[in-house]
Amino acid sequence: MDSDLLGRIDSDPETRDRGRSAFVRSAVRLYLKAKKRREIETRLADAYDGEADALLDEIEVLVGVRSERACVARR
Repeated sequence: MDSDLLGRIDSDPETRDRGRSAFVRSAVRLYLKAKKRREIETRLADAYDGEADALLDEIEVLVGVRSERACVARR
């Protein structure tokens, strides 16, 4: 690691309280968790990519069904 990054790590309160290794373990855990979240978000976006029109059609059908039921219920 370069000296600037090491200095920033050493000046962090967690490093002073728990040590450099604990800080690095914590940072790696956070990084891996964020990376996994980005991967999941990418997969979700890919799954719905190009499906906007189909989803909109489905919502319009559902809203139309509810509107028709509301009209019948008012009669």
